[in-house]
Amino acid sequence: MEMWFNRVTPEGSETRIQRPLVPEVPIAIEINGIGYAVMMATPSHLADFAYGFVAAERLGTPVDVETHEAERGVILRVTLADPTTVIERVRHRTTDSSCGLCGIENLEAALRPLPPIEQATEASTTAIFRAASALREHQPLNRVTGAAHAAALCAVDGGIRLVREDVGRHNAFDKLIGAMARGGLGWDGGFALISARCSFELVEKAVLAGCPMLAAISAPTELAAERARAAGLRLAALVRSDALLALVP
Repeated sequence: MEMWFNRVTPEGSETRIQRPLVPEVPIAIEINGIGYAVMMATPSHLADFAYGFVAAERLGTPVDVETHEAERGVILRVTLADPTTVIERVRHRTTDSSCGLCGIENLEAALRPLPPIEQATEASTTAIFRAASALREHQPLNRVTGAAHAAALCAVDGGIRLVREDVGRHNAFDKLIGAMARGGLGWDGGFALISARCSFELVEKAVLAGCPMLAAISAPTELAAERARAAGLRLAALVRSDALLALVP
């Protein structure tokens, strides 16, 4: 979709231009017929998104995913072989809360222990710099809109193997992890690169996906760094062309 804008310079000159905008719609996620969440996301690679989202929520593996266009968004219907975890998770939610995550059960669930990273990466800092410098070439949606995040699967030498984009950084990573699961792709000694700040949710997604190293263009939060260190996830942050920050184990 394109819309008209007035491009204004510091000198005060104005030019009328037409610019493409990144799609962002509500994605209603239903799991075994239960309304689980509504996410604002870019409506592309939604099967990948479903697989990654379910994995990050620790709900299991989908056996079927159906996409249904609705008047104001998309309904993503996911079927799990065992919906027990979904039923228990939904039972602890309250319907009148704006956050949707209230109650001590959810606070505890938010900081559940993470499994230790079992894989190792042989990727060097040179590989991280190489991947970061090439990422823009693999972001067609961001190139035309300037408003999409990317998550990339990178080889041990820094070559970019697979990228997924979305208006949300979490969604982009879910799509990448889901695409890897659906395609039978492993980390193979490589790492993940994200075009965003490193929040604790992204660290958790990486750990649960068995990712041995996560590189981020921006800085990590305090909780993200703590969770990465506890799980043994190698973390590289503030990746720039001339330097990066490597978390000390």
